[in-house]
Amino acid sequence: MASKYDVAIIGAGAAGMMAALTAGRRGKSVIVLDHAKAPGEKIRISGGGRCNFTNIHAGPKNYISQNPHFAKSALARYTPSDFIAMVDRHGIAWHEKTLGQLFCDDSAKDIIRMLLEEMRAVHVDLRLSCEISEVGKGADGFRLSTSEGPVIAENLVVACGGKSIPKMGATGFAYRIAEQFGLPVTETRPALVPLTLDPNLLGELSELSGVAIDADVAHGKTRFREALLFTHRGLSGPAILQISSYWREGDEVTLSLEPGVDFAEQLKTAKRENGRQQVQTVLAQHLPKRLAQYLAETAKLERSLADLPDKALSSLAERIRRWPIKPAGSEGYRTAEVTLGGVDTDALDSRTMQAKSVPGLYFIGECVDVTGWLGGFNFQWAWASGHAVGENI
Repeated sequence: MASKYDVAIIGAGAAGMMAALTAGRRGKSVIVLDHAKAPGEKIRISGGGRCNFTNIHAGPKNYISQNPHFAKSALARYTPSDFIAMVDRHGIAWHEKTLGQLFCDDSAKDIIRMLLEEMRAVHVDLRLSCEISEVGKGADGFRLSTSEGPVIAENLVVACGGKSIPKMGATGFAYRIAEQFGLPVTETRPALVPLTLDPNLLGELSELSGVAIDADVAHGKTRFREALLFTHRGLSGPAILQISSYWREGDEVTLSLEPGVDFAEQLKTAKRENGRQQVQTVLAQHLPKRLAQYLAETAKLERSLADLPDKALSSLAERIRRWPIKPAGSEGYRTAEVTLGGVDTDALDSRTMQAKSVPGLYFIGECVDVTGWLGGFNFQWAWASGHAVGENI
């Protein structure tokens, strides 16, 4: 005997739980199905375990999509302030870090607990460790074959994310459902991911592994100024994760180290005032010591400033200001925070998230071709798209 619901949601992540509690508040009978043993696993590990749950600056400009206008409706109707109000209502302490990022004071588990409490309050049926073997549609609605028996629902919400972090259960199941029902899926690729370097360049930079620095990282006209980290595989840190969503194989990225410092002026002033100083000594006033040493060595300027022409100092300063590097690849879905691309937004109604060609079928969250920047933007898309479904289903 099949269990019947108004709404079946595949995925107990941020978007799925938000859709469930919102629909439940409107009196809908809702079941949430997930093959994971626990809900909200990506929430749990996010923000170093403190969950960067939104960004106060979240707006359409912070998202990548083939249709940059698609996210506007959902984001306008459920804002960071709306989510903060729920967080405050549950007494969860939070703080703002740089660039509008909001984090829990204590633990990301507080956000998961809040969502579960909200779902319980409206009698959402949550089924974990539940495998779905088949999804179909008949006269009586959507029929799901699950490890806990058949489920029939008038509406089906697909909220099971993308391909990123497979060890946490990511499978790309959402894309298979989309394709099964004839919805196009745009190219998918890892995003917000560290970039790797070829062995030769990696060997040259090996002594910099672990060095972090403020940098402006650019790809074409797109640039982000945040921390840059040299690693034993290549480049990471927030600035690199941000630019990785725009980078493509074969492209260069340009590093500008400590962009607030005029290194040409610093070097020439130091030469004029104390020409016996070494180049790396001056650089180390603004750069990590190992990085200063590397730059002086590779420029072959390991001499006193007085022995160096201004042209050589200007060339070094220009390299620090514009250092082109060609990554070999990325670390892939294994460490990518999100998946770029997904269910084509042209196939969805931007107000309701419903598939235009399949009444009652909805896609939300990461599986849609809407990808946020680093810093709480992807969670805000999850809350907003989940709320859009819950309010209109």
